[in-house]
Amino acid sequence: MLEIKTAKTRKGKRELEKRAPKPVESGKKTLVLHGTKTSAVLNAVLAQIYHLKKQSAVKYSRKNENIKPFESGGETSLEFFSLKTDCSIFVYGSHSKKRPDNLVIGRTYDHHIYDLVEVGVENFKPMESFSYDKKIAPKEGSKPFIAFIGEGFETVEELKHLKEVLLDLLRGEVVENLNLAGVDRAYVCAVVSPNRVFFTHCALRLKKSGTVVPRMELVEVGPSMDFVVRRHRPPNESLRKESMKTTREKPKKKEKNVKKDALQGKIGNIYIPDQKIGEMALPNKAKGLKRERREAKRKNDSDEHASKRKKEDS
Repeated sequence: MLEIKTAKTRKGKRELEKRAPKPVESGKKTLVLHGTKTSAVLNAVLAQIYHLKKQSAVKYSRKNENIKPFESGGETSLEFFSLKTDCSIFVYGSHSKKRPDNLVIGRTYDHHIYDLVEVGVENFKPMESFSYDKKIAPKEGSKPFIAFIGEGFETVEELKHLKEVLLDLLRGEVVENLNLAGVDRAYVCAVVSPNRVFFTHCALRLKKSGTVVPRMELVEVGPSMDFVVRRHRPPNESLRKESMKTTREKPKKKEKNVKKDALQGKIGNIYIPDQKIGEMALPNKAKGLKRERREAKRKNDSDEHASKRKKEDS
C-alpha cells in the first residue's frame, strides 16, 4: 500500500488538483521504459515513439528488472512510476529468446494496471531511412489523423483491443474544433493478418483541388513496422464500468467576489481603487475657467500700468 500524503504548500495543492479527476480530461502522458534486456532494434523503437510523443512523454533510460506487467507482483514498480510521473499510458520494451523485440503497451486507471497488449516488432524502418522534402516534415505536438484499415479491427478481439490502445497512445489531447491547415501528419494502421498489423507514420502534403477543400497526399516519413500480437489482457467488466463513469453536470466557471444569500439572492463585491482627483487631467477645459483667466490677466496688466505711471509722476 502506498502512503497517502497531503499537500502542505500551495504549489503542492495545485499539483494535486491537476492530477485529480476532471469532467473533461486533458491529454494523456506516456511513460517509456526499458526492461532488463533490450535489443538495438527495440532501443530505436522506444526512442522514436518518445520522439513522436515528445511534448507529452517521459522516458526512463535505466534498465528495470522488477517490472513484469503480465505477472502478479510484477506491476508494483510500474504503478509507482505511473503515480510518480502522472502518466496513464506506458510503453515497456524487453527482449528475450522466447519473445524477441517485445513491446508491451498498457493503460492505467487510478494509477493501477487497466489493460495490456503485448506485440512483437518486425520489419522496423527508422525515420532516418526515409528520404523526403524536409519542408513537409510534421511539427512537434501537431494533431494527427489516425486511419485504421481492415475489417479485423472490428471482428478480431485482439485487434479491436490493440486499436483502442493505439488510439489512446497516438491521438493526444481531445479537441472539438480543428484547423485543417495545422494538420500535417497521419498514422496508418492496416491489418495484414488476424494477428499482424502494419504501422507507419506519414506527412500530409496539401495540393490544389479546384475546390475549397485541398487534395491530400501521404508521404511516408517513418517510422514504420509490423506489430505481431502475442498476448493481451482486457480490463475487468466492473473496472471498465467504473472508468467509464461521467458526470452529467457541466463544469461551472468559478465566480470571484460573488456570494449567494437566501433573502437577497446573488450579491457581488466591487472593488474601486482610490481616485486621485487632484492629479487627473481634465479632457476639456471649461469656458468659465478661460474667462476668469482672461479677466485676471487684464487686471494684472492694468495694475502694472498704474504702478509705472506713479513712478514716472514721482
